[in-house]
Amino acid sequence: MMQPNRSFLFAPGNHPRRVEKSFTTGCDAVILDLEDAVAVAEKPATRATVVEALKQPRTCRGYIRVNSIDTVFCYDDIEAVLGPWLDGIMLPKVERAADLQAVDWMMTSLERRHGIEPGTIDLIPIIETAQGHAAAREIAASGGRLKRLSFGGGDYTRDLNLQWTFEEEEIAAVRAEVVLASRLANIDPPIDTVFIHIKEHEHFARSARKGREFGFQGKLCIHPDQVGPTNAAYTPTDEEAAWARKIISSFDVAEADGLASIQVDGYFVDYPIVEKAQRIVTLYDAVAASKSTNS
Repeated sequence: MMQPNRSFLFAPGNHPRRVEKSFTTGCDAVILDLEDAVAVAEKPATRATVVEALKQPRTCRGYIRVNSIDTVFCYDDIEAVLGPWLDGIMLPKVERAADLQAVDWMMTSLERRHGIEPGTIDLIPIIETAQGHAAAREIAASGGRLKRLSFGGGDYTRDLNLQWTFEEEEIAAVRAEVVLASRLANIDPPIDTVFIHIKEHEHFARSARKGREFGFQGKLCIHPDQVGPTNAAYTPTDEEAAWARKIISSFDVAEADGLASIQVDGYFVDYPIVEKAQRIVTLYDAVAASKSTNS
């Protein structure tokens, strides 16, 4: 059964109360942050704090965002936090496939040290600079344990001196490229950017819906209030799932009679439409199974 990847909630690793709360929000994964949310002086001490947090009982996956590979913190971050308590690492500001491959190699060595099957722990790069945008296809095709990309609009708009508007038209091109790069590399659909206006609930919901329309499978969140709208945007409704099941079952009957294009209630259906319907059903069932497991 697939795991839903709708909502990834950041929590500052050096704030125990926020960390504890983050695991109760209903998100699919929590990302304990060692990068932007932690002051430089506190970064080394926070490594032990986030490891201890991930060792506690929890009902969702636990990731850690380490510092970027061009900093003095990255190597020590990964060495300190990787272990059987960790589901994945978020690597920020990835600009070259070689950087991702170097971190992958290091993670493999540490997995062996801890008796973990190499490749078990997830690695998600964040595309969030002009250079990363330009190299997105190379990064997506870098191989190894890479399953999906993510996109970070905050650093991207800073790097390019863009005005990040509610409409988000200025990041449409990079969103499209990250989705396209993922498809060309035959990896999973990517995870969309955060939305920094915490109190703008309507605009946030629109941003989440837009990400799904672009082809993302989930969204990075920076506040617990964003988890519910994100899950809603990326979860098929009961009506969508029922319609998808009807398409699949009707097509199965037609295909058995030698037909590969039919109409279902006036809607044209052929193999591509059936494949999309199957994706809807698969995700819907995965979300239902996740709720059952965590209840």
